[in-house]
Amino acid sequence: MSDVARPAGLPDIPEPPHGETIARRRGFDGAWVHVRVDTVRLPSGRQRPREVVEHPGAVAIVALTTADDVVLLRQFHHPIGRSLVGLPAGTLEPGEAPDAAARRELLEETGYAAGSLRELASYYTSPGYTDERMTIFLATDCATAPVQRDPDELIAVAAVPLTASPALVAPGSEQLRDAKSLIGLLLLLRERAGAS
Repeated sequence: MSDVARPAGLPDIPEPPHGETIARRRGFDGAWVHVRVDTVRLPSGRQRPREVVEHPGAVAIVALTTADDVVLLRQFHHPIGRSLVGLPAGTLEPGEAPDAAARRELLEETGYAAGSLRELASYYTSPGYTDERMTIFLATDCATAPVQRDPDELIAVAAVPLTASPALVAPGSEQLRDAKSLIGLLLLLRERAGAS
């Protein structure tokens, strides 16, 4: 079963057999991370645990200023012990629509307000262990706006010419190391190439 139409040219790939969830328990509930442990009975009859990181969903924003600059930020990420340059992004609040979250996160993280906003893609970030769904938006005509920044958000913001984007997504030392940022910029560059 698929939640999207099959693209033209893609062969019909049959649905493979899959396991049946026969039990579910809470594994861990933290401030940000929630884990459940499912017991799955496979078609062979064997039972296996499946640990699932539950996530409310997230957004990333390819933000273009009126001067056609891409708004990027550098932020330290504790899990990997280093800073990465990437797109503004964040987690959905309870009951929040992805487009509202995109507008909120862009303003909170960068001080830029989106003019128009359009979805570029929505995908599962790593479906082998999490149900997180990331939605990437294109925000155009972005302009600076007054905002009270969270003092705990340690972020450096820069507007980079869109013409620098090909180097940011190409293999090499300048390539971004953040998946959502690579995907968002590649989608924008592909769209722009099709328009010319």
